[in-house]
Amino acid sequence: MFVDSHCHLDRLDLKNYQGDLNAALAAARADGVSHFLTVSVDLADLPTLLTIAEAHADVSLSVGTHPSDVPVEQEPSVELLCQLAQHPKVVAIGETGLDYYYSADHALAQQASFIAHIQASQQTQKPLIVHTRDARADTIRILRAENAQHGVLHCFTEDWDTAEAALELGFYISLSGIVSFANAKELREVAKRLPLERLLIETDSPYLAPVPYRGKKNEPRYLPAVAKAVAEVKGLSIEEVAAATTYNFSQLFGVSV
Repeated sequence: MFVDSHCHLDRLDLKNYQGDLNAALAAARADGVSHFLTVSVDLADLPTLLTIAEAHADVSLSVGTHPSDVPVEQEPSVELLCQLAQHPKVVAIGETGLDYYYSADHALAQQASFIAHIQASQQTQKPLIVHTRDARADTIRILRAENAQHGVLHCFTEDWDTAEAALELGFYISLSGIVSFANAKELREVAKRLPLERLLIETDSPYLAPVPYRGKKNEPRYLPAVAKAVAEVKGLSIEEVAAATTYNFSQLFGVSV
């Protein structure tokens, strides 16, 4: 039994399922995926995510604005995020964070949005989903300054020092299909050192399909391949990785799986 702790069900490529999301979810369930956290990157898409989550008992969702969208969206207020998070299917705040790879010119706007999301997480007592790219120092600095202690660094691609700092704050680390890539040697070394009790797995679909599906559009059905890559790195069985990451998801997000 696997949990996809981070996917974007409203953005999947459904051409192999005749446009039917239900069929894509059924295929994932048949391959052992028992729960899906569909993550908000744009508050304008929230009605679509709510419709999906309300139609499926095994789908939860988050509310938040991706850092790359902050300059073009109205910065979400703490009050708005808290209000949206009251829906019973909402289990997390985010994804939020910092992404200087594409958007370094908007660093201050991203930081302000990040802080608003952290404060909403604290007020609602719902965990924070953090995206960080080319911004590791500022990400950790702000998490520390705001006393953030409850969340996950998703699709982790940073170094061990960043992972260790996040773990010290109480955060979990989520690994995606990148851990299976041939050129991800540093990430696999980080994965090897990560404590199993603080580990999650995700597809981040429709992005970053794992080996042996690399080059295809990603989907939740491919999550077992991520678990397999993590198991190989850590010298564990895929069943051990599945059990631990499912338990960790339930502990962090308060969802019975």
